Amino acid sequence: MTQRQKTVRETERAIKFIKETFAAKLAQALNLERISAPLFVTSASGLNDNLSGVERVVRFDIKNIDGISAEVVQSLAKWKRWALGKYGFEAHEGLYTDMNAIRRDDDVDFYHSVYVDQWDWEQVITAKDRNVEYLKDTVRKIVAAVADTNDELEKIGQKHLEVNRDVHFITTQELEDLYPDKTAKEREHLITQKYKSVFIMQIGDVLKSGKKHDGRAPDYDDWTLNGDIFVWHEGLEFALEISSMGIRVDKPALLSQLAKAQCEDRKYLPFHKALLNDELPLTMGGGIGQSRLCMYLLQKRHVGEVQASIWPQQMRDDCEKEGIILL
Repeated sequence: MTQRQKTVRETERAIKFIKETFAAKLAQALNLERISAPLFVTSASGLNDNLSGVERVVRFDIKNIDGISAEVVQSLAKWKRWALGKYGFEAHEGLYTDMNAIRRDDDVDFYHSVYVDQWDWEQVITAKDRNVEYLKDTVRKIVAAVADTNDELEKIGQKHLEVNRDVHFITTQELEDLYPDKTAKEREHLITQKYKSVFIMQIGDVLKSGKKHDGRAPDYDDWTLNGDIFVWHEGLEFALEISSMGIRVDKPALLSQLAKAQCEDRKYLPFHKALLNDELPLTMGGGIGQSRLCMYLLQKRHVGEVQASIWPQQMRDDCEKEGIILL
């Protein structure tokens, strides 16, 4: 066996260990049950995640099913909420699943791939839980699960990181006020470099500058009760986003955000009608990148070291020169 082959196999064993360990710790921390989830949904259902609203979905027809257009999911944000109601989950119970997606319009680089693999999770909450403190408490539990998984890595001979369990919370407007002359990405970098574990809150709405920090679909997260988890990748000296999550829209938030996004026609889709008719539970949820988490905990310099995908030839050549082994 060559050294290269040995390295790849050691990495694959570590990936398996991280995925199994973290999934168990996340499920325990948030009282989640693993369920099966779809790879694709019908276009007419309104269940697909529109992300920031500009990404093209992968769409196809199905032999012997006339009049149906199917789409590969971009995430399961809306489907999970529907499933919680259908399967009879109670308050403070939830589900998680392995979500695989193709995001054809993502810019491919050292931490972006057109192949997305993440743990999608969703939890039933009550009206009293729709507040910032409940959101923060959940974020702390997720970061603790990351840190606990990191501690377990020593069992398989992997280097131990210093994961900061003390999450720093900041809103996008506070971040803009703090660094008014920086771009959104530069702000994320600076705040994460300082605090190592950060939750940037309130993503989707327009800031005082007239710009958005980042795009977020109007029909799943409540833009006042959501955010992204960032960790500091020491090897790359880079702020790595590992999770996007939030308390989901209730009826008032959905109507307000659809209006702001100028897509009120979605009110007539099955999912949206069910929400407006109080047929869906109140929930919170998110996605946690599997490859991103492995990349962080194993301190890999390219996401292609922990997932198999397609990369430009020039990128493959550059990685080869740097001794980076892409799967």
